[in-house]
Order: sequence, then C-alpha cells, then structure tokens
Amino acid sequence: MTARPTKADVARHAGVSTATVSYVLNNVPGRSISAQTRAAVRRAADELGYRPNLAARNLARRRSGVVLFVLPQVALNPLAIEVSTRMTTELARRGVMQVILFDTGDEAAIVNAITDLDPVAVTGVYPLRGAALAAVEAARIPNFHLGSSLLADLGDLHLTAGELRIAHLVARGHRRLAYAFSPEATLRPIGEYWLAGLRAAIDARGLPEPELVELRPADAAEVVTGWHERGITAVCAQNDDTAFVVQHGMRAAGLACPRDLAVIGVDAIPLGEVAAPPLTSVAFEAGAIVEVATASFMSALGYPTETTATGADLAVLVVREST
Repeated sequence: MTARPTKADVARHAGVSTATVSYVLNNVPGRSISAQTRAAVRRAADELGYRPNLAARNLARRRSGVVLFVLPQVALNPLAIEVSTRMTTELARRGVMQVILFDTGDEAAIVNAITDLDPVAVTGVYPLRGAALAAVEAARIPNFHLGSSLLADLGDLHLTAGELRIAHLVARGHRRLAYAFSPEATLRPIGEYWLAGLRAAIDARGLPEPELVELRPADAAEVVTGWHERGITAVCAQNDDTAFVVQHGMRAAGLACPRDLAVIGVDAIPLGEVAAPPLTSVAFEAGAIVEVATASFMSALGYPTETTATGADLAVLVVREST
C-alpha cells in the first residue's frame, strides 16, 4: 500500500474490481451492485482510511468541492461551534471542503464568497435573506439551514424539543405558560421554529395558547410580574440566554424560581449550571446532529451516504432546579 490508500488498494481489500469501488464510492446510478458488495467496499475504505482525492475529483466535475457555512456571530454558542467544527472534519473525510464564513451583517461578503469560491452548497444556522439569498438562487446551488426541507433527515427537531419541554412542565402541574423571544432580530426565525414545536405539544394536551413576549433586560421585571399576576406559572425561553433574562427579571421583581415561576431554556449551555437557580434546558447531541446532517448534505449533493442516527437521538432534557 502507498502512504495514501488508493481505489486499487480498496478493491484488493474488498475483493472486487477498481471499477466497482469507483461505482460504489461515487454512488453511480444504474449499476447492479448488491448491498453486500456495497457494504464490503465501504467497509474496506473505512478500514484502510481511504479518502477521495478532492482536487482530482473536483477537477473532473469542474466544481470547487466547497461547502460554504455561514455562521452569524449571534450563533457562536458551544453547540454551533462544535457542530460546525465537526462538520468541517466529517465533510473533509468525504472529500468535501467546508469553509466557515462569519456573517457580520455584510451581505456583500456572502455574495462575494459565493461568487469567488463557487461552492457546491451553502449552509448555515439560519436562512439566508436579501442579496445573499438571491446570489444562492442565481447560482442554482442547494441552500441548507436548520429546519430546511433539505435537512429533513434531522427529523422534526422542534417537535422533539417542544414535547420534552411541555411534557416536563405538565408533569409538574403547569398549564398556563408563556414564551420569551430573544430581542435579537437575527434569532427570530429560530425562535419561531422552537415555538412551533411547543405549540404542537401544547395543542395535543388542550392547553391554553402561551403568552408571547420579546424580552429585554430593561423590562424583564415588569413582564414577569405581569405573568405572575395573571396566573402564568412557567416560561419556555427561546434559548438559555433569554431564560437568564427571565431569571434576572424575577430577582428584580422579588419573585422566586421555580416557586413563583418555572423557567426552561434550549441549548443547555455550560453557564446554565451556575444560573440562579441552575437552569433546566434541552441539550442537543452534537455528534448525532453531525452524523445525520453530513449524510443529508452528501445525499443532496449526489454522494453515497450512510447513517445510524435518527431524530430521536438528537435532543435530551437536562433537568436542573429552575423547574
């Protein structure tokens, strides 16, 4: 074997022809190759550590082989960083280079990156808008984001998270609920996404519609006081940062959590462990998200995919003292 395994090495290890290896690893349609042979080829490639020659393959396809990952600064939480980092590694193992572009609000930077890098796809935490979206549509390349139909293999993650939160609160006797949005406009789409999951779980139980508010530190005490006076007993926050603002408002208003108002977040960031009191939240399994998302990306781009993770593997409730 050479220092870098070749298709010929994989073929010898699997006991098949080099052509068969090429057909399997490139997911060539119209070839009658048994599932057993396909599995043997992929197993041999994994055992030998075979990786596609990115430069050669992309030269043949006349594409860059780059996936552009647009990461807003407001999304720089530990989960987003871990997922984007793992995705870069996993896509590289499959011969696709992921380039991370930090979105500072300058659409021209994204447009220029799409033009200059000629990506095979653009992905990110939130949907693209304006000139950036127009550039993707003009280039006729896939555009992935959380909740996108192109990432349907992640399952209905918002429904899973919503069910976890509502089932937990209902089990503790809560029926009158509120939902706190982040005041950050860029985060609104993901806030609506999580709210849709909560509403599905709320409707399934015949609970009242939650009160909705965009919560800021300056008016948090007034808002939580009003909730308490109107008989609301629990708040689902858009994310952990917003849940911290709810807790801040309660302290300022002289209310106790969870006696007067229970609070539950999303993201389970490390600071939640030292909140006052420690915050109950929904954590996401970065490894499972990366496995499913990578398979979804590769499938949409026409590459072979395999995954054992499912949507049910992606979220878990971390119960602490705020509920």
